[in-house]
Formats: sequence, structure tokens, C-alpha cells
Amino acid sequence: MKTKIILDSTSDIPKNWLEKYDIDIVSLHVNWPNDESEPDDTRDEEELKEFYEKLSNAEQLPKTSQPSIVQFQEAYKKAIDNGYDSILVLTISTKMSGTYNSALLASQEFEIPIKVIDTKMASSVIANMARYARELLESGMDLDDVVEQLQIARENKKFHAIFFVSDFDFLVKGGRVSRFSGFVGNLLKIKVGIFINKDGEMIPFDKVRGYKKAYNMILTKMEEEGVKIGKKIGLIGIHCNAKEHVEEMLKLIRERYKLEYFEMSNTGKVISTHVGIGMAGFGIEILE
Repeated sequence: MKTKIILDSTSDIPKNWLEKYDIDIVSLHVNWPNDESEPDDTRDEEELKEFYEKLSNAEQLPKTSQPSIVQFQEAYKKAIDNGYDSILVLTISTKMSGTYNSALLASQEFEIPIKVIDTKMASSVIANMARYARELLESGMDLDDVVEQLQIARENKKFHAIFFVSDFDFLVKGGRVSRFSGFVGNLLKIKVGIFINKDGEMIPFDKVRGYKKAYNMILTKMEEEGVKIGKKIGLIGIHCNAKEHVEEMLKLIRERYKLEYFEMSNTGKVISTHVGIGMAGFGIEILE
């Protein structure tokens, strides 16, 4: 069967992977206080830098909203019209968005197999998962078995999302994390480490002052989460106008791990709205 993979825009997928792994995107939206709404529909670095500047200068942060059922229906119809026999949809965690529900409800209008998975993840690690799904499909595995294998891999902690934010208030104001006792991130140079747990929630795990300590905080958390030194891994470096910090952490990672693949990606409009300028980290796939 010819299977189309569809992600939502919070997957922050590297631009070149869209064609490489035959992936389409359904956009969430950013809604500004002046009633302006814009789709989270670009993976172009320069366009995203313009959005970062707009976000930095905003007196009041925008809200974000999930894709409509109609948007997913249109994406499914496009795939069918282009000759695909089945569709695999990977969405952001239901703990963070109602996107999964829109995708699932839309799938009920079609006769071809459409499998919708709550990844219990967010941002670039969803792209890691999509890469793995395409690899399984190309090996000849049928869609039902691919879905099962993805779920097993998720439970067995094959995938990880670990990053730090430079302004914890973005996450708090957006309602995506609770203000845990002791995690006050708006102090000068404080970096708050965040990971996504098995239930699909963003959890603060540590806070440090300064970038060098932040880098070590991320690498230490990788080990704690089962990404043991010496393992073969694949990475997507993800950042919100903080590319240099991904590059510095990558130097340390190369000394400790066998890096099978690496891509760099910017946070899209929706993820940027929640994590804030200065976020940096990784979507991680353990390959052995």
C-alpha cells in the first residue's frame, strides 16, 4: 500500500524531511489579541525569524488553536486524490492540544485506512517518530503493524524530548505547564530544563544559571532518561532563535554518543509561542 504520513505543525519537522519522507503538514493557528490569526504553516528559517521578532516585541502573547476537522479532511482528500491507499497521522500529545481529536473525527468520513496516533510528544521528536514510521513502511511492514511498533517504541522510551527554556513564563502563561514550586524562571540567566514524560506532559526537571550549566543539565537528563553514553542515536536539534546553543550542545554529544543522523530545525509559530525565545534542545531517537 502507498501510505501518506501526515503531521500537525507542532512537529517542527526539518524542511528537507517533508519531501525526503513523503510527509504533509496540517497547520495549527496563532491568534493575536487584535483578532489577527495566522497559520503555523512555514518551515522557512527567515520567515520564522520574523515571527520571533514579532513575538519578542508583543505586549501581550497570542493564543494558539488546533486545526479544524475540515483542515484534516482536506489533507486526507488530497492524499487520496494523489493515489495514496492509506494514511498515518501523528499528532501532538492530547495533554497539550485537541489536535488528535480533530484528526480522528475527520478520519471517520473516509473509507481508506486512516490511523491517528497520539504521540504523547511535541515538537521535533514527532518528526523523529515519523522518520522511523517511514522506515518501517519501506521495510514492507503493514500499517497496523507500524502503528503497533510505534506505540511499543514510545512505551519503551525509544524517543525523547529534552530542552531548556530561557523564559519559563511563556510556558506558564500558555497553560502548558504548572508553576511547580521552586521553578521561577524569569530571573536573570536562569534556564529551566523541560522534558516530556510518558503521559505526554511537559515537566520542569531542573533550573540552572548560565548556558554552560544548561548544556550539562540537558546531557545529564539524557542519561537519566535512558540515553546511555555510547549508544547510537539520531537527533533533531530544535531551537527558538538559539541555534548557537544547539551547536554547543552538539559538540558535547558527539564526544559521548554515536551520532547516526543530525538535523537542525527552528520551532514553528505555535511551539515558539509556548516555549519562548531562547529555547534549545533535542528530539532524540535511540537507534540501538
